[in-house]
Amino acid sequence: MKFTLSWLKTHLDTEASVERILDTLNAIGLEVEGVEDRGAALAGFRIAHVVEAKPHPNADRLRVCKVDGGDGRLLNIVCGAPNARTGMKAVLALPGAFIPGTGITLKVGQIRGEPSEGMLLSAREMKLGEDHDGIVELPADAPVGAEYARWAGLADPVIEIAVTPNRGDALSVRGIARDLAAAGIGTLRPWSAPAVPAAYRSPIAWATETPACPWVLGRHFRGVRNAPSPEWLKRRLESIGLRPISRLVDITNFFTFDLGRPLHVFDAAKLAGGVLTMRPGRGETFAGLHGKAVTATETDTVIADASGALALAGIVGGESTGCTEETTEVFLEVALFDPVAIANTGRRLGIQTDARYRFERGIDAGLMRAATEAATRMILDLCGGEASEVVEAGAEPDTRRTATLRFARLAAFGGLPVPAEEATQILERLGFVPTARDTDRVTVAVPSWRNDCAGDPDGQAEYDLIEEVLRIVGLETVPATPMPPLVDEAGRTRTIPPVAVTTGMARAITARRVLAGRGMTECVTFSFMDSRVAALFGGGDAARMLANPIASDLDAMRPSIVGTLALAAARNAARGHPDVALFETGPAFQGGEPGEQTLCAAGLRAGATPR
Repeated sequence: MKFTLSWLKTHLDTEASVERILDTLNAIGLEVEGVEDRGAALAGFRIAHVVEAKPHPNADRLRVCKVDGGDGRLLNIVCGAPNARTGMKAVLALPGAFIPGTGITLKVGQIRGEPSEGMLLSAREMKLGEDHDGIVELPADAPVGAEYARWAGLADPVIEIAVTPNRGDALSVRGIARDLAAAGIGTLRPWSAPAVPAAYRSPIAWATETPACPWVLGRHFRGVRNAPSPEWLKRRLESIGLRPISRLVDITNFFTFDLGRPLHVFDAAKLAGGVLTMRPGRGETFAGLHGKAVTATETDTVIADASGALALAGIVGGESTGCTEETTEVFLEVALFDPVAIANTGRRLGIQTDARYRFERGIDAGLMRAATEAATRMILDLCGGEASEVVEAGAEPDTRRTATLRFARLAAFGGLPVPAEEATQILERLGFVPTARDTDRVTVAVPSWRNDCAGDPDGQAEYDLIEEVLRIVGLETVPATPMPPLVDEAGRTRTIPPVAVTTGMARAITARRVLAGRGMTECVTFSFMDSRVAALFGGGDAARMLANPIASDLDAMRPSIVGTLALAAARNAARGHPDVALFETGPAFQGGEPGEQTLCAAGLRAGATPR
């Protein structure tokens, strides 16, 4: 999950330093994987005005430009970009600047007899994208002489965190801001989405014929203009690695990251009939927006109109109903899906999208209506037009649940005596609203966005609350406490007996020592492999096939360790390391029953390795 500091501050009122924010994220379980300060690499670049651009006298494809960099003098710059022209605004690098996309330091030079005192930059040369067909064109109102990085919002650290599978709520900037506010890093800003009045009745309705989609909302828009997005929206998406496409598409991508709420828009003029239906697939094949054909089976959920399947629900839209610059009529989809169904379809087809990543972890059902209104307001603000009433199918699920925390249990199980008032306030800041409290315990309503937290009478509910309090207080504050001694019935202290080492374990230890002593590297591979490869080693039969593989090419238990070692050697060779000496100890499977496996040791040498 990526976000920028400025984006975070739209939800979090804080003056905390970047370093403190990073430390707090790590402390509360949102592990920081990296921080990128793109502004530092672009610090020497400024906005410039091309006063004149004329053909180079000695080269057909070059232009000689007179460029105003904001310091009162005109620079002579030779440029090969086909879009370099008089009057445009561009990004200027002066001699001595390091160009990150090329790895060179710029110098004054002569190009075909003409002096060149700088460089007008493309997106690739600044490592801001792959576009190298021309130099970056800036709006006419871009201030000449200003620092490009600061003007473009690039002097803004990009933070990337690792989110565990249970924390779908942290796959949004608002969710991250909420956790930081609970940990004392500022205050969570209020957020609301007032209802937008309907201007007309929707010509399109929803229907759902599958439990994989229990509830879906939609809204029709007419008279919209799908132009390129405004600069603030482009910058926000580009900062996290997304390519801006158009206003309608960019709005849906924005809310995917801002609120953790995936959305989809259809070009309504391309829909057949007046009803869109969530239903199981029927073997239809259609072109997806990811550029590949999709064949949907009955285990998948599709969005269909009168002509057939249009999109793979919750994962990827269809090319035939995608929005373009000509789109003037649009239908917004805001749906709730079964996480298991989305995960199974995504794994089967090998399609990974930001929408799938969130739906299979569970999204906030309580945000559906508010997200619809927020998206409506942004579409109307950026694209114009008018909106219909909200249409829906299915029913809003009842996400209400309560959980009770006993303060004594928090101290005993958590190992830290957190005061009752502090524990209650932490839960409140995380969105757990107290419904009852006395001196011994507090009962809270679990927020709709915390799909990972159980409710009473589930025995896990209290432990979920203990975990929440401890991670915000800080696990590093829990004192180290030695394990109590083992005491028998007579009150005598006993030592813990050593772990029994079986014959198989002893042999495996010996094998590892011997093989490592021969200069080989231990390799730990999956116990499953591609069934086609397994067949080459005597496997791949039905008894050793996996019912729910983690990937389509890991669908069978391995009949031999040699097969997985060979695959490991092949992967090393593909990455430029053909000379390997690998070994592994582990199980090989002769069947699908618990006793039909053998502990094995195997080694493999490939290429020029010493014997």
